[in-house]
Amino acid sequence: MKLQKATAAAATALVIALTATACGGDSKDDSSGSGSGDKITIGIKFDQPGIGLQKPDGSYAGFDVDVATYVAKELGYDAKNIVWKKAPSAERENLIANGDVKFVAASYTINDERKKKVDFAGPYLLAHQDLLVRADDNSITKAEDLNSKKLCSVAGSTSAQNIHDTLAPKADLQEFAGYSECLTGLENEAVDALTTDDSILAGYAAQPELKGKFKLLGLKLSDEPYGIGLKKGDTELKTKVNDALKKMVSDGSWEKAVKANFGPANYKNEPAPQIAD
Repeated sequence: MKLQKATAAAATALVIALTATACGGDSKDDSSGSGSGDKITIGIKFDQPGIGLQKPDGSYAGFDVDVATYVAKELGYDAKNIVWKKAPSAERENLIANGDVKFVAASYTINDERKKKVDFAGPYLLAHQDLLVRADDNSITKAEDLNSKKLCSVAGSTSAQNIHDTLAPKADLQEFAGYSECLTGLENEAVDALTTDDSILAGYAAQPELKGKFKLLGLKLSDEPYGIGLKKGDTELKTKVNDALKKMVSDGSWEKAVKANFGPANYKNEPAPQIAD
């Protein structure tokens, strides 16, 4: 029953997201990056609590939203002039290359393969792959304990596959449509663990209705430095964004945003990473 509810909720969120995306395409956007236009379009996730989430009232919340809003303000745009555009993981490079967004802040890990297509400002957060389990389950303390356990995976996710292929080859890998369905399965004991970036897991676990039900193990199975994706070669904008991120850290806004978005899940964040010049 709960899985059915989660599926219905996901479908509703998808309709809202598609509607908002369509509306965003009609907005006047300043593509110069000078801050002189009426609007700036920014790519974020719409479905990741704590990171980037479109709420039922149509507003947006999450750490990436706070970071992007801060950066936009430093570029000369008030929050009311931001057009948020849905940026699924597989579409981020295309959105940047096509000029559909000025930049992307969407749990976007900096790596060499992506740097062939886009430039990155930052990093502004160092996340790690981790496991989320039920709060009262003490049978899983390391990845190898997942052998003979059910590990939840989202279709297309590489995190769970990495554990299954290397650390726990006997894990029973279950594939669901999204992280919300994995959480419902975890709560109902249909699965035993969920894996992806700790920041994403913390965002889900920090939802008021889930507080106290799950715990992060803090295993740091990988390093995931999040950056802001920009059009390749736009060094002027990259410098401006890096300056904005440095200011966000120095004036305390970065720490405030971390605590506000991840704190309820007892997420032990890394210090602000060194931002490139």
